[in-house]
Amino acid sequence: MEIFKRVTEFDFMGKKTMATWLSCAIILIGIISIMMHGGLKYGIDFAGGTLVQLKFENPPVIEDIRDGLRTIELGDSTIQEFGSKNHILVRVERSEGKLEEIGTKIKNSLTEKYKAGSILVERVEMVGPKVGKDLREKAILSIVYAIIGIVIYISWRFEFQYAVAAIIALIHDVMVTMGAFSLADKEFTLVIVAAFLAIIGYSLNDTIVVFDRIRENMRRKGKNSLRDTINTSINQTLSRTILTSGTTLLVVVALFFLGGEIIHDFSFALMVGVLVGTYSSIFIASVFLVYWENRSTKKRI
Repeated sequence: MEIFKRVTEFDFMGKKTMATWLSCAIILIGIISIMMHGGLKYGIDFAGGTLVQLKFENPPVIEDIRDGLRTIELGDSTIQEFGSKNHILVRVERSEGKLEEIGTKIKNSLTEKYKAGSILVERVEMVGPKVGKDLREKAILSIVYAIIGIVIYISWRFEFQYAVAAIIALIHDVMVTMGAFSLADKEFTLVIVAAFLAIIGYSLNDTIVVFDRIRENMRRKGKNSLRDTINTSINQTLSRTILTSGTTLLVVVALFFLGGEIIHDFSFALMVGVLVGTYSSIFIASVFLVYWENRSTKKRI
């Protein structure tokens, strides 16, 4: 199936400077946002603490809940709506006591403002600080191991410069998505790490398709420059790229709007990742190959 009846002739490489500056600007904005927030907003998985989900018969007032929590010395807890105004998440930095006791304690502290029968403790989760630290380390290692495996695979299948180009594109995708999470003030959890690994896999697959076509055209490029060969290759795979990214994006957008609050952040990460991964395959990985050849040519001269 083809979107275009004939091969397009867009000059993607002609926009490489603009694309490079655009990527740098987006990454810089994300880094500034992360610094202003004091780092990524870790979820219970990584930061440790206790998470209590409450369901109210009628929409509660956040300040009334905080006033009730102050009576049990938990007034500094994070309180937010979850999905609907009737559902409230209370995040406590401490992780002491039994799960049932913490849920009951929080519920009892709110009985002055609300009837006990109108409050339901739906979920209580607890992660100790040591476990959270261990999970953070393992999450980082999982991403590092994935990148090392990718370097080995692409270096074996193509050439070293292709591996470097792919890794730069993947790092670009991860940094942009992390910046988007910081700007949207979303939590970074184990589920999001899984989303990041999925983004890495998706972006790499799209990049390899382009690299395969570049390698094929390089064998019969004749007098064409690498820049022209890359442009031709991207145009030849453009229909496939749009179809794959478009259909994947349709599913992810449906999950984002209709999947519920539980997978909202996961689908948000994938939505950003699919868009950025498609962009980086064209304007980051491929552009780096041009920069690499120009650098190698200057060295030979």
